[in-house]
Amino acid sequence: MANNIDIHKKFGHIWPMILTLHDQMTDLGKRIKVRRLALDLTQQAAAAKAGVAHRTWRRMEAEGAASIEDLVRAAIALRCDEGIAALFPEMAANSMDELLAQQRKATKPQRQRATGTRP
Repeated sequence: MANNIDIHKKFGHIWPMILTLHDQMTDLGKRIKVRRLALDLTQQAAAAKAGVAHRTWRRMEAEGAASIEDLVRAAIALRCDEGIAALFPEMAANSMDELLAQQRKATKPQRQRATGTRP
């Protein structure tokens, strides 16, 4: 399955078919393998680059099973870590008040910690 959603026509409407957890994980493992091969890396080399055990890498590719840390390590090793931040985007505002609150939060200056050295 190339997409995360298969589209089926039903009664003149297009209904998305949501993939199961197993399907999502298997698809992720396949995409990890395709990316690794596109970078011309062996499983052993990719695992070493990511800082994970070779067995862990094999399991990621075969089953899509990995800890969050190992998945992030794999994304960095395969140079596709830019999309990690987009996995859980901030929810869209439902009202003008929520939108204004989100904007205030985004522009609020970050607190800084003292360095411990005084001039």
